Amino acid sequence: MRNIALKLMYVGTAYHGWQIQKNAVTVEEVLEKALGKIVGHPVKCTGAGRTDAGVHARVYLANFRTTSTIPCDRLPLAVNTRLPADIVVTQAFEVSENFNAISSCVKKEYTYQIYNSRIPHAFYVDRVWFYPYKELDRAVMQAAADGFVGTHDFAAVKSVGTDVKSTVRTVHYFDITREGRMLFCRVCADGFLYNMVRAMVGTVVYAAEGKFPPEAVGDILAGKCRTDAGPTAPPGGLYMTGLWYDEPGLGEGALT
Repeated sequence: MRNIALKLMYVGTAYHGWQIQKNAVTVEEVLEKALGKIVGHPVKCTGAGRTDAGVHARVYLANFRTTSTIPCDRLPLAVNTRLPADIVVTQAFEVSENFNAISSCVKKEYTYQIYNSRIPHAFYVDRVWFYPYKELDRAVMQAAADGFVGTHDFAAVKSVGTDVKSTVRTVHYFDITREGRMLFCRVCADGFLYNMVRAMVGTVVYAAEGKFPPEAVGDILAGKCRTDAGPTAPPGGLYMTGLWYDEPGLGEGALT
């Protein structure tokens, strides 16, 4: 039995996230059906993480087990003929027996895009957070973002009702850059809570709006109260953009 890892990308607008659900179409469901037709048996994929409804992935990894002998360099070509245009498999790798796309992941990066303009952009619909209300000060946002870096309890920026053993995570960086009207919020951590990135982005935007000073982020985290932080930013602006693994079969460095 081979253990195959697939590198893929997808536009999440038409899907209710990655994970299979009873009454909604998801990326996992569509991918598993396509793979099953190619390898000739039912397939169960393990994904790198649970992306929310409407969230995108410039890079994503999923692994599955198969008795098929199709070479890895042929799998992407074969599977893509069975997939819709908004899901694309770019590479396939044979990985070790114990490899698991989620539990073997060392860290992940998400990038959130904000289009800060008075006039909307037709090509950015469902791809950015369109924010027309004021010019957002990147320096203030960065000062607030710096308060999230490090090992903290992130209960203040998780969705209410999230059931996890621990809300402690380590954020390696949270960088805010601006290119013209577009703001890019890049955050990397050893793991993320449900809606954590979107709540972090909403919080740094609140700081830029003057709702609280950027140095208040430390107190917000210490208070562990979701209502003290900013709102959950819309899903369409969020992209998974980097994954790190210690797995020889995937090559060295980050998957981007």
